[in-house]
Amino acid sequence: MSRFEALLPILGALIVSVLMFSAWRRQLRTRNAGVVDVLWTFSIGALGVGYAALADGWVGRRVLVGTIVALWSLRLGLHLTARVAGEPEDGRYAEIRASKGAAADRWLFWFFQAQAALAVLLSLVVWVPATAELEGFRATDFAAVLVFAVSVVGETIADRQLAAWRRDPANRGRTCRRGLWAWSRHPNYFFEWLHWFAYPLIAVGLPGGTFLWLAPALLLWLILAVTGIPPTEARAIASRGDDYRDYQRTTNAFFPGPPKVHAVRQNS
Repeated sequence: MSRFEALLPILGALIVSVLMFSAWRRQLRTRNAGVVDVLWTFSIGALGVGYAALADGWVGRRVLVGTIVALWSLRLGLHLTARVAGEPEDGRYAEIRASKGAAADRWLFWFFQAQAALAVLLSLVVWVPATAELEGFRATDFAAVLVFAVSVVGETIADRQLAAWRRDPANRGRTCRRGLWAWSRHPNYFFEWLHWFAYPLIAVGLPGGTFLWLAPALLLWLILAVTGIPPTEARAIASRGDDYRDYQRTTNAFFPGPPKVHAVRQNS
């Protein structure tokens, strides 16, 4: 690995930190901290594409991993951009403002910088395979493409099913139990998480590739215990009460599985 390749993540960290600072300054005016989610997604994509373009690893693998991260970033980033532009501030950040009071902006400053650090850390799933010199595609590369395709299709279906449910006024105040949402309370989170397995599959047998399995492990912890399911479900209970509590009793939280028997009876 050349010295330039080794410096790429450091240069990326400096750039993303400055961008997050600019985004934090912007939210001081707009009072919408949701921009951090948009910038986090696009930062990982931009860093990944930059590594793929500038590194000296085998070009076929660089094209593959760069394409996957670019498609992921564009799909999710544009989805989040539309949501941030068209909806009030996400409840997570509104709650932070309410609970932190005058200290909220200072707390959000460090949160934005933490998101910058996380983006750089996760971007290493592209940097490792992009710098590897081993030539030729392997079975694990094709498995990675399959995993990525399943994740995109699954998340797209979940998003469309939820959007269709919300468009029907008769469903106001009720929890979506249709399609994938009958098998998991958070199928969008599940398929988003699934995509992160593509990178360690591409990096199997490459220098440093073993460490990339930590990426889906870290994100699973964040989803299950920190920024994903806990705050999302707390807001769902606050707004839908017993309807959502029944949903919790009858439907898997994260990993898809058949609805429990009494759930099938209730909705048949």
